[in-house]
This record gives sequence, structure tokens and C-alpha cells, in this order.
Amino acid sequence: MLKENLMKVQANIIKACEKSNRNPDEVTLIAVSKTKPLSDIEELVLCGTREFGENKVQELCDKYENISTPVNWHLIGHLQTNKVKYVVDKACLIHSVDSVNLAKTIEKEAAKKGVIANILIQVNIAKEDTKFGIDESTIYELLDEIKDYSHIKVKGLMTIAPFVENPEENRQYFRKMHQLLLDIKSKNIDNIDMCILSMGMTNDYEVAIEEGSTMVRVGTGIFGERNYNI
Repeated sequence: MLKENLMKVQANIIKACEKSNRNPDEVTLIAVSKTKPLSDIEELVLCGTREFGENKVQELCDKYENISTPVNWHLIGHLQTNKVKYVVDKACLIHSVDSVNLAKTIEKEAAKKGVIANILIQVNIAKEDTKFGIDESTIYELLDEIKDYSHIKVKGLMTIAPFVENPEENRQYFRKMHQLLLDIKSKNIDNIDMCILSMGMTNDYEVAIEEGSTMVRVGTGIFGERNYNI
């Protein structure tokens, strides 16, 4: 079942790229494995998947330590400053940086471990009260504060769009995110690289790709429904 689901998502990505005249190689699929057992991840590794997303630091660390084949782990959930030290040398990309304070902590812990932390700035583009992420109007202030950090590399932007029945409703937000990324890129800010736009989940990743996403985070579409009571 996992293999079939994966192939279906991959086919949809290709279709969305064809529709928007993009090369499918420009889009990275992250299999969001939160709450799922290591056996599911190992099965997907055999299918060629190497990019996995986790919401919680503890779960990412446990899977990092126990997986038989090294893969790329993405931290896509909200990150508390007191958890940074555990994950800074394990996540290939931290998607959810939304404050100077968090960036400062990542810089400090990355320096201690002698690593460069790749991060994305999370933007609350739909201005939802229930979502993390900075307001787009303050993004330049944040970038200006952190651009000189030597153990952080800003690689782009991330957003979590509203959960909607009709994915077309999120097209406006994906379009705004893409424009924001292009605007930042045009400023040529030192140490700020805008090569990744992480947006689109199970219910709307095709629309996100049509609007410029380079990284989609698909969980339920690959693994099926989650049981949060385990």
C-alpha cells in the first residue's frame, strides 16, 4: 500500500509540473512520517525515498538513531528553543524558524557542535491565529538580524496554508509566498539564499507546485490516516 501511495503522489507531482511547465526534478517530496513506525519508513527507503519529515524533536532523534539506512530528516514542526541542541546536528533542514530568538539559539548550538544549520523562515501568509510563522511584513527585519550568523544558512521560505476542502482556495497564499521569495531573492542579501519554497501538503500540494513550490510535505497521502492516540 505504501509503495502504491508513493507512486500515486509522484505521478501527481509530475502532472502538476507538466501543467505549469516545470521540471519535476525541481520538486522535492518529503514523506511526513510523524507518528509512523520505523518499519514504514524502511519500506519507503527501499522504494527510493530519502527525505522524511518529523514534527517532534524527540521522534526525529529516535528515528535518526535507529534507522538502518541514513536518510535526510527534515524538522517541519514548531521548534522550542530548549530542544534546539538535540536536533541541530540531525536535521538536514529546519523548516520552522519564526523568530530572531530561535535563530539565535540555533546559531549558538550549531557553533557548539561545529555544524552549519540549514533553515527556512516560516511565514504565516494567511495570518491564521492558530499557526506559527512570522508576518510577511516583518521578514526583512528578521533576515537583517540573522544574515551575519556564521552557523546558519537561510535556504528559503516555508508556510502552512489553511486546511481547506477545495485546494484552489489556497492558490492565493501560494502565489503570495512565491512572490515574497522572488522579492527577497532580488535583494541579494548576503548569506540569504532563496532556493527552497516549502509549501503544499496532502490536500493541496498540486496547487502549491503549480504556484512555484520546490518542496512538498506529504504525510497522509503516503502513509494513510494517523492514529494520534498511540
